Amino acid sequence: MTADGRGHRDVEPEPIDPDLPPEPGPGRAPVRPRAEALTLAAVAAGGALGALARYGAALRWPTRPGAFPWTTVGVNVLGCLLIGVLLVVLTEAVTARPLLRPFLGTGVLGGFTTLSTYAVDVETLWREGRAAAGFALLGATAMLAMLAVTLGAWGTRRALRPMLARGGARPGAGRRS
Repeated sequence: MTADGRGHRDVEPEPIDPDLPPEPGPGRAPVRPRAEALTLAAVAAGGALGALARYGAALRWPTRPGAFPWTTVGVNVLGCLLIGVLLVVLTEAVTARPLLRPFLGTGVLGGFTTLSTYAVDVETLWREGRAAAGFALLGATAMLAMLAVTLGAWGTRRALRPMLARGGARPGAGRRS
């Protein structure tokens, strides 16, 4: 990363999805079915764990009828914060294992965060005649989620800065080519 004259940093764009195999083409080997099956199994196992954690949060902090769904908001914001941390660690600090990102990112955190419950909560608030609360949930969750992933990534990069400076890891260390 370098800073331009205005203090902005030139940052490499995040990889689209390095866990997906490259498109077949000249000089590229076809995707191995076993590798796809292992990735699918990692995502499924992680998704089951993430969904169980989300269910546990709903049991621990249930939303009473007529109340604002704070648990859903909290789960989604926490999941976004953690995905920001995870992706920086896996793409910039460590050499990631091939199944770690699909297991933790797509699986665990994808199963933990919940667009479906969020949508049902918005619809329920509207149906109950609480349109203002429904719109607040709709907008606030999206804004808080984006803020959380940004802060997670920023905070992790800041925390890793001393390690990166010592040569313990390097930017892009976790990226697969």
